[in-house]
Amino acid sequence: MEKRPNAVTFKGAPYTLVGPQLKPGAKAPDFACLSGLELVSLSKTPAKTRLFSVVPSLDTPVCSMQTKKFDEAVAALKDSVASYTISLDLPFAQKRFCTAEHVANMQTLSDVHDHSFGQHYGVLIEGLPLALLSRAVFVVDKAGTITYAEYVPEVGAQPNYDAAVVALKAAV
Repeated sequence: MEKRPNAVTFKGAPYTLVGPQLKPGAKAPDFACLSGLELVSLSKTPAKTRLFSVVPSLDTPVCSMQTKKFDEAVAALKDSVASYTISLDLPFAQKRFCTAEHVANMQTLSDVHDHSFGQHYGVLIEGLPLALLSRAVFVVDKAGTITYAEYVPEVGAQPNYDAAVVALKAAV
């Protein structure tokens, strides 16, 4: 598995990301994440434009904000897109968060099963005492091609919401 040393910082310290750095134009890799106790792969997501918002943990302020901002942004797009927040949180914690925070438009996927999303999308942080995904945003079109990829350089920083939403709307 490819490793990218010093690809991201977390609280200023450099860390290695496991997996490739995906770019627009690349075919979106498959993965196996959990929605509740059901395994979901890329092929089990709808054949429409998809937003994958990747966060370290929904129990942190920036991750919570990221999920809520995208939840609001995709509300106007209704059924023309499928939107997901992906983290290593357990599916039960993800559901509890979405219920408590009234997140209705973002579905959650947990990569706790085998870290395949983290490894295939190049967002699994190596070297922390607890496995976490690095903050990132991907837009995948109906054909399964990545049209937007943002790897946020500092894990604690926010992504470029405007650019991601513009890319999402352009791919619909």
